[in-house]
Amino acid sequence: MPECQLVIFDCDGTLMDSETIAAQVELEMMEPYGLKMSPQEFIIRFAGTSSTYFKTTMEEELGRALPDDHDAKVDAALLERLWREVKAVDGVHAMLDRLDQPRCVASNAGAEKLKVELSRAELWDRFRPYVYSVLELNLPAKPDPALFLHAAREFEADPTACMVLEDSVPGIQAAKAAGMRAVGFTGGSHTYQGHADALTEAGAETVLNKMADVPELVAALGLWDGALD
Repeated sequence: MPECQLVIFDCDGTLMDSETIAAQVELEMMEPYGLKMSPQEFIIRFAGTSSTYFKTTMEEELGRALPDDHDAKVDAALLERLWREVKAVDGVHAMLDRLDQPRCVASNAGAEKLKVELSRAELWDRFRPYVYSVLELNLPAKPDPALFLHAAREFEADPTACMVLEDSVPGIQAAKAAGMRAVGFTGGSHTYQGHADALTEAGAETVLNKMADVPELVAALGLWDGALD
């Protein structure tokens, strides 16, 4: 890998410790329709995917269509919970203070949700205007690589000189499909037994559980062309 030209961060579960909140809201809103699922099962099955994917899957499994206003109600409830409760993953600000490379956020989440979360953690001004949403850009969601490739083009960066930090299997798959260096992250409170193994099997070259390790890893990847242990 040449010297790193861009570090791409996922948001939910990577920069923001939000996956458990999102799981709780989604499941609470699905209770009237008979869905029985634990937050951990939701995270294992759906973290890193789009809301549309979850809704479509649930409609198939429940054998019924959800109301037309279901998505709007979920979005409103989630934004309210996030603004009250969400926090950045431990060590994010200190890591950014030490990271010299250009950086951005690339997420399957909507633009409004990203602004609420990142603003709540005082991260919005540390990334804007380089906060990319598949919904806002009308791009296919991860594991499609389109969003990551869009970020690379915006920075005029070679995809092979980009590093992606992701907590989800779809995110790692998208990074690999984009030809980028994929690094897994298990430092959020939603991490589960087997999480690191799942990210490695999806193609992560290594897996971190502390934000403090990111700057050193970026430097190491620039010196090493093979996979890291």
